[in-house]
Amino acid sequence: RLPAVEMAALRGQMERVAMRSGDILQAAAEPAKSIYFPQAGIISLLAPLEQGGRIEIGHVGREGAAGVHAALGAETLTSEIMAQSDGVLLRADVAVVRGMMESSLPLRKELIRFANVLHAQVAQTAACNGAHEVVQRLARWLLMVHDRSDGDTLLLTHELIALMLGVTRPGVTIAAGALQKAGLIQYSRGRLTIIDRAGLEGAACE
Repeated sequence: RLPAVEMAALRGQMERVAMRSGDILQAAAEPAKSIYFPQAGIISLLAPLEQGGRIEIGHVGREGAAGVHAALGAETLTSEIMAQSDGVLLRADVAVVRGMMESSLPLRKELIRFANVLHAQVAQTAACNGAHEVVQRLARWLLMVHDRSDGDTLLLTHELIALMLGVTRPGVTIAAGALQKAGLIQYSRGRLTIIDRAGLEGAACE
C-alpha cells in the first residue's frame, strides 16, 4: 500500500529472517527493538498470565506488522510476540522505522491504520473468549489462520491450539471432533484441512 519509492526505502532497512514455530521474537515487558513484517507464516501476540500461562490475544500475517505499537511510540510491549508457524519475516529496527515515519506520511498512515485494525481484532477476541463456547472459538480462530495461509491444509497440533485458545488439550480434541463430525474440517496427526469454509463461518461466533 506504500508508494514504490517509500516501499523501496523501507525494504532497504529490513532484514529477511526465517522464523520457526515457537520462536519468541519479543518477550513481554522488555524494551521493544524490532518491528516484524511477516511475508509467509503467522505471528501470535500472547498475553502472559501470572501463574506462567499464556493466551493468544491476536495474530498477524502478511497484512500487517507485529510490534506496530513500538513504531508509534511504545517503549515496551505488554504482549509476547511468538512465531505461530514456520515462515519468513522482514525485521526492521524500531528506531529506524520511527525515523522514517517522521518524513513519510504514507508510512505513518499505514502503521496507524494497522494499529487500529489490530486493536479491533484484540477487542473482538476478548469478547469471543469471554462469551462463546470452545467450538465457536476454535472455528473463529481457524478462519483467521486460514485467512493468512496459502492453502486449505494447516499444520496445527492440539498443544498449539490449546495455547492459542487458552483451553485444555482435551477441550481442543472435543471441539475439533465436533467440527470434523459436522464435515467442516479434517484433522489427523497435526494436519488440519478446511473442508467447508462457509460451514465453518456459520459455526463460528459473531
